[in-house]
Amino acid sequence: MGFFVQLTDAIAARQSLLVTGLDPNPEMLQAWAHRRGMGGRSFLSQARHWIKAVVEATADHVCAYKPSLGFYQALGPVGLELLREVRELVPLDIPLIIDTKHGDLNSSSALAHYLFRELGADGVTLSPLAGQDIAAPFLLYPDKAVVITCHSSNAAARVLQHHPDESDPLYLRIVRECQLWATPDQLLLEVGTSDPAILARVRQEAPERFLILRSLWGEEDRLDALLEAGLSPAADGLLMPLPQNLLVEDDIAVRAAALKQRISERRDRWLERRAPDQGEACSLWLPERRPEGSAEAGAGADADGSGDPLASLILDLFDIGCLLFGDYVQASGAVFNYYVDLRQIISDPNLFHRVLHAYAGQLGELVFDRIAGIPYGSLPTATGLSLQLHKPLLYPRKEVKAHGARRLIEGDFEEGDRVVVVDDILITGNSVLEGIAKLESSGLEVEDVVVFIDHGGRADTSARERLTRAGYRCHAVLDIARITAVLHAAGRLSDDQAATLGHAPATLAPDVEGILASS
Repeated sequence: MGFFVQLTDAIAARQSLLVTGLDPNPEMLQAWAHRRGMGGRSFLSQARHWIKAVVEATADHVCAYKPSLGFYQALGPVGLELLREVRELVPLDIPLIIDTKHGDLNSSSALAHYLFRELGADGVTLSPLAGQDIAAPFLLYPDKAVVITCHSSNAAARVLQHHPDESDPLYLRIVRECQLWATPDQLLLEVGTSDPAILARVRQEAPERFLILRSLWGEEDRLDALLEAGLSPAADGLLMPLPQNLLVEDDIAVRAAALKQRISERRDRWLERRAPDQGEACSLWLPERRPEGSAEAGAGADADGSGDPLASLILDLFDIGCLLFGDYVQASGAVFNYYVDLRQIISDPNLFHRVLHAYAGQLGELVFDRIAGIPYGSLPTATGLSLQLHKPLLYPRKEVKAHGARRLIEGDFEEGDRVVVVDDILITGNSVLEGIAKLESSGLEVEDVVVFIDHGGRADTSARERLTRAGYRCHAVLDIARITAVLHAAGRLSDDQAATLGHAPATLAPDVEGILASS
């Protein structure tokens, strides 16, 4: 799982944009330790108990933790051991961002290896003044993230950050430059300010980036103004800090939950105000998660009450015309009574992202080095999954041209690389097996095939069995029976249409694989 998916999943699961520090500051912890009868203990013991208490109190209310490395380094070797304890205490599904403000080129590779491989952190904050070279060693870890500090709230920094004038200050030039270093899913921006005008200017220059607000707000109206200035069109994209003073109170969990609720209510109102002005904008879709143990989570219920977690996706695919009824003649001359066309999703980024997320759920437990798409219908999907999962893409050509390089396989690979094959629909398995044959003839190894729709499902397993006999495992996101059940329950299909799908031909001529316009 990459950092961006981890972060957005944490936001959705906890319905929170809050981030908290875990900084064992001696001045801050003294009163907290005395109230608990730990005044006579060593500072290391006090810090250990405080960190554990904060994590336990906030884990349900924050989407990331951000400890400052300097506080742990100040404790010497035991401080770095304490940081390892932090890694063990923070739930693995919540990103751990190490706040280093690192800016030394000579030690970047060593620090990246320590933080990402030895400590197991998920992100790091960097100072941008050394240029792109400061980020490069950290960006070599594709499942991790870098957070570039583009503005400091320190008053003495203003003379530098706002140079030469407010029309084109240095901090905005940094924002523009560092966005060229990495994609939005791997590079975030940290903005230290309590001035909504500064935050708004950063958001304007970086509309697609996640922003982490560092400074604290003082009053309710300041919170509203900062949310207004920093939220993305989807009412996310802005991570807010839990106030440091809250972290030494006796009711951390209660206060964190209350702050999360206030922010959620303001986001809802903000979205309501902006809804009429959205026009053609396409907001980022985030997977909805419910708290573990809730009735909804236990039943896997979707928002429409169907009980199917992919029901809303199925309905939206139907509503944009991906499922059509009528007489559709195939290349073989066979007549099919319905037609599935997933090509339309590539023109709807929101829906396309949801389809990719559904695919990724099937790919999550598989072991592979590269993703292969079957031309031509699944190539957009395979490309999207390659970008989302940070796995190299390749594909077998349908035909080898008589000119140019005359390659059978497009993409860079080595003999013995493990490849997962991605396709859109499984009907007979012909196109998949033909593609696999080309991949294996080039020295690649294939064990798994992932499709979006298994036409036969449980009613007709002949295509799956054909792949199994050939030595391949097949994984499907959906099948026709499941699609039919959701659409019929939601009133999208009449009884006759549902019966048509339910009794669709299960055994087709080999070349009817083109029903999904894969060729």
